[in-house]
Amino acid sequence: MANKTSQHILSTSATLLGFCLFVITSMEITNYGESSVVDEFTSVVALSLIFSCLFSFFSIRSTNSIREKQLETIADYLFAGSLLGILIIISLIALHIIK
Repeated sequence: MANKTSQHILSTSATLLGFCLFVITSMEITNYGESSVVDEFTSVVALSLIFSCLFSFFSIRSTNSIREKQLETIADYLFAGSLLGILIIISLIALHIIK
């Protein structure tokens, strides 16, 4: 098993997916989602995290070392993009609270 980050990506992506679902639910409960794009953007980040979880899982389960590395790289890029998206989401929420 050559991959070293897939296990970490899988667990962390799943945890951050829970954060995204919490944000979406909170937006809908408070009716803030109707006047904001934060919940739509959070949904896109959540989808990216789901695919990151899937690719890291398939990387762990792969027996072909070349395919394993490719899947791990895809999961890594999706995870990094999701982290950037979460940074933007938190910034947008913080800016709204400050107003």
